[in-house]
Formats: sequence, C-alpha cells, structure tokens
Amino acid sequence: MDDCWHAPTRDPSTGAPLADPAKFPNGIKHLADSVHALGLKLGIYSDAGAMTCGRRYGSLGYEEIDAKTYASWDIDYLSQYDNCYNQGESGTPQISFNRYNTMSKALNATGRPILYSMCNWGDDGPWNWASTIANSWRISGDIIDQFAGYDDRCPCEDALDCKLPGYHCSAATIIDYAAPLGQKAYVGGWNDLDMLEVGNGGMTYDEYVAHFSMWALLKSPLILGHDLGAMTNETYSIITNSAIIGINQDRYHTPAIRRWRRALAGQEATYSKAAGTPSIQLWSGPVSDGSTVVAILNTGEEGQKVDLLMKDVFKDKRTAQLGRYRAYDLWQKVPLSQSRAGATGEGAHFTPKQQQLQRYMSKGYREELDGEPMVWGKDVGLYETMLPNVRVKAHSVRVFQLYSEPGAPKTGSNVKTNIGTHCDEL
Repeated sequence: MDDCWHAPTRDPSTGAPLADPAKFPNGIKHLADSVHALGLKLGIYSDAGAMTCGRRYGSLGYEEIDAKTYASWDIDYLSQYDNCYNQGESGTPQISFNRYNTMSKALNATGRPILYSMCNWGDDGPWNWASTIANSWRISGDIIDQFAGYDDRCPCEDALDCKLPGYHCSAATIIDYAAPLGQKAYVGGWNDLDMLEVGNGGMTYDEYVAHFSMWALLKSPLILGHDLGAMTNETYSIITNSAIIGINQDRYHTPAIRRWRRALAGQEATYSKAAGTPSIQLWSGPVSDGSTVVAILNTGEEGQKVDLLMKDVFKDKRTAQLGRYRAYDLWQKVPLSQSRAGATGEGAHFTPKQQQLQRYMSKGYREELDGEPMVWGKDVGLYETMLPNVRVKAHSVRVFQLYSEPGAPKTGSNVKTNIGTHCDEL
C-alpha cells in the first residue's frame, strides 16, 4: 500500500496509526490476512518525517508505536520509508543514519520479520551506511515511466555529488547513477533503483526489456509498480523471463559492473559523462554456476553495432584468452519445445510447467535447472576473442550468458567470428 492509506488522525489515546475507514472498512489486519491467503505478502508505506509526501502523518517521533502497529497488522514489508518533511534531519551521513536507524530498531524490537526499505533518495550516501540498518535503500529521486531524456526535476549529473535528487528520473539516468555503486551491495542489503515501470505504458517493449534487464543485473529489488489486474501478455512475458530473474536472484549476489561507457557512433563531439547522456555501455558480472552475464546497453536513439571483446568482459583479462565461450542470448526466443514461452498475439503465454520454474530461482541459477533448457536462453554459438557485430537497437539491451568451454580446441587468437553455422551478425 502506497501513501494515503491513513485515517485523518492517529488514535487519540495511544498515538497509533489508523487506517482510513472508508478505504479499509475491515481494517489492515483483515487485508493482510486476505493477501496472505493468496500466498502473497503485504507492504505498507510511511515516511521518516513529520508528514508523508502526500501530507498524511509521518512516523518521525512515532517509530516505536508505528512499528508495533505494523507488526500487529502482520505487515511484511515497510516499503519506501520516505524522506519528505524530515524537519531538517539530514545533511550528514550521521544525521540521516540516526533518523532511519530509529525505525530499524523499532522494527527489530517487534520480533516480526519486516523487510525494511529506506527511501531517502540517495541523500547523504546511504550506500555507505544503510547496510547495517536496512534491507535496501533508494539511490536516487523517483523514477518516471520514461526510458531516457533529461528533466530539470531530476537535475543531478552524478549520484555521488547530488544536492537535489528530485524526481522524474528516467531509467537510463538511474542506471548511470547506479554504475559506481555495485561495490556497495551486500547479501540482505541492496541498492534500490526504484520500483519497476514495466507495464505502465510509457515505454516501448524494447525499453521495458532494457529497464527490467538492467534492474535485474544490478540486483535491485524487482518490485512491480503497475496494475496487476490490467497486465498484458506482453508485460507478463517480460517480468517472467526466468533467465533474467535467475540472474537477479543468483546466490552469488554480486551486481554486474559497468566495464565501459562510450559515445554513440557519430556523436563523439557532443558526448558528456553526465548521467542520462545517450551512450553505448558494456556491463558484466559473475554468476554462481561459473558463467558470466553480459549486457550491452544502448541508451541512444539510433541502433548501434558492437564487437563484444572478451578482454573487455572479464575483470581478469587473462581469463579471456583461456578458451572459447558458449553464448546464450537471454531474450532471444528458441523453439517451442525448449522456450520460455510461445509468443502469440501481443505477448507470450506460459504453460503451468513454465510458471513452476519460477520457484527454482531462489536456489541458484542452474543448480535446479540443468534439465530445463527453456530457461537458458537461445544458444547463439561458440566464440573466441569476441562476439562480432552485435546489433543493439535504439533504447534497448542485448543480454548474454557466457559459459567457458576449456576443452574446445583453439584455432588461434585471430579468430574473430563465431564458430559453427550461426549468422555473422547477432
């Protein structure tokens, strides 16, 4: 539940928060019981300020009674614990830490496991201190359902030196903000790039695929922000891509790291390092089964071709010279007998068997899925030195998973095209 679930005032005798009786005539506990009966969990919004952003009463000074009330309602998730009307209790990491730690202690004191999601918009660098008190922390101003483009309401060029986080931040801008922060994500403590916009209608299919993929690779919580009752098949086909979810939920936990960010072809003269500047980017990261996930992201308005060099992919450059790599495209469709879905109409339709695979994701990407090739993506060939001519459409991403095949014979370091009968252009 987002903002504005509140009754006009707190309980006058106890100070406890009350739900709006018109919106919740049976109360929040009844709602929680109904949600839990569906096998789901319930989250609730509040604010570490005198008022919420919607000008309802906040939790500042009421942390203990609010936490106890949430626990009595069987709440599972304190979502987007916000930063509006904070009474000036910000400006240094210590001040912000103390304010948000008060709620952390109150939640822990209830004895109920409640996921704690901080939303101070990246103020005072929460990635440096929030991991000891929260499960996730927002790194930027609020996202808007737009893939790219500058907006004065999201003015910062760099998340590490941002005085006014704002809102109306595009997905591409937030990705740039997140680039240096992968080293600050931990088991149980994650950089939160904000809720997913997939399905809200403001982006194209390719843009939503890029948005969902990058959130997954960066290990941001994957929290849907659209009307589930109005979900299209196309949206469903994106958010249930088992291969991408598997990367996000992989037990290795390490976010992908940006290896380079470059000007688009022909736009070198106007290129800027500011967040949101159109660019072509390479990201890669390890997966617990020994493979490597790779993303080539194009935030520009024209398609690009990239030679994906193995020496750029791997942190240890010598690794790229050890052999060949079997590449799987995690968004390409494969034959129906192996695929995640058979695409018809506006999107994909999933069999019960395919839906059942989702439950495996928390156990590791491949450990429970060795006999389920439908979640591996499409095998696009065996490569050495590089994947040549990777075509990346405007505002889109290509995501590959690379598996080393050390037993494959090498034919020399000058091999520059894929091995086998696949097309030279990917």
